[in-house]
Amino acid sequence: MEKVVRSDDEWRERLSDLAYKVTRKHGTERAFTHDDFPKAPGVFRCVCCGAEVFDQAHKFDSGTGWPSFWQPVDGVQSGIVGESVDRSWFMTRTEVHCNRCDAHLGHVFPDGPKPTGLRYCINGVALEFVPRE
Repeated sequence: MEKVVRSDDEWRERLSDLAYKVTRKHGTERAFTHDDFPKAPGVFRCVCCGAEVFDQAHKFDSGTGWPSFWQPVDGVQSGIVGESVDRSWFMTRTEVHCNRCDAHLGHVFPDGPKPTGLRYCINGVALEFVPRE
């Protein structure tokens, strides 16, 4: 996988203020503030680099106010979606990020549906939906 590296100024130029705050500065958009994505078949790409990170077929309604998926596009042992420890907000969580450009996408929790039991809770502003043709 070819790594995408840009300067902070380049990211600011390419992204909206909120997308920059979330993806480059590890922010979080408020729950229920991002428009719901289409239900049509397709993939969700990283808004920063265009890498395919989640599939519509793996999306579910978690009721949390953020898009939720039970696995990344390439499975739980994903090559494109990486994990790291997040100790912000006086708790320990598992952060998920795009391995291609290091964009912060959201977090993963162990309270999702079968078959994985995982809930990838993703900031909508970090994703771009592309319908399947």
